[in-house]
Amino acid sequence: MSSPPLLINPRSGGGFSDDDAKRLVERFRKAGAEPQLHVARSHDDMLGIARRLVKERAPLIIGGGGDGTVNALASVLAGSDTALGVLPLGTLNHFARDLGIPVGLDAAVDALVKGKRKAVDVGEVNGRVFVNNSSIGLYPEIVRRREKQRRRLGRSKWHAMLWAMHTVLRGDPFLDLALELDGVTQHRRTPFVFVGNNVYQMEGFYIGLRERLDCGVLSVYVTQRHRRARLMLLALRALFGRLHQARDFEARTTRELRIESRHKRLLVATDGEVAPLDMPLEYRIRPGALQVIAP
Repeated sequence: MSSPPLLINPRSGGGFSDDDAKRLVERFRKAGAEPQLHVARSHDDMLGIARRLVKERAPLIIGGGGDGTVNALASVLAGSDTALGVLPLGTLNHFARDLGIPVGLDAAVDALVKGKRKAVDVGEVNGRVFVNNSSIGLYPEIVRRREKQRRRLGRSKWHAMLWAMHTVLRGDPFLDLALELDGVTQHRRTPFVFVGNNVYQMEGFYIGLRERLDCGVLSVYVTQRHRRARLMLLALRALFGRLHQARDFEARTTRELRIESRHKRLLVATDGEVAPLDMPLEYRIRPGALQVIAP
């Protein structure tokens, strides 16, 4: 790794100033690399820079940001020979964590400079790539209402989130769906369908972690609980490692998933970003589609 492109999303986490960028470049120099710094002015600008670099056959792009930045870059790099190096500058950094990239900047830079190229999977729904997960039902609806509150009333993110959760759960948060897995169609009335890129730990204090990103499967999680109080009980079971005791919680793995509904469109979350998608929803796994740098 001599002079890799370093593409920064300055809006990630708590923000990223010019001084932060200079210090980051110095960290790479100390680790033995001379990065070419690119600071994106917008989401579209970041995509444009990434597409140009892929067209120029750059062997590597280091992306500095959170899971939204990783998702955007993965949507461009998946299927190409350009590898993605993830520099965790966001709030949660789920994908970087599951790759084994340290959270601390010095350690993360060192891991990227000394890391090896490997192929990992990405998920896809109706052509939209996701590196972590996608969902319908509760989560995208809560995010939609949260952002509406933040725009209209100027509420803080967490205040708006609590209000949105209360509002959604107070209503009728259930969907009538037909899920086709491995050629078998099942009808479910459920508040959510969660689809993961590879298998998630769904119990205990390690909930949300993935041991592997290259197993070539989607994980599908559904519950048939029809009452709000029982949804809260399900969440408590997950927290205390007893999710397997919940008879109406289903966990499956598959390579493809088709979801149908009486609705023409549904809100779909992909790596935290929410957008309405036309029905049916066609999910698939793309094994080894993304080259990454990992310890």
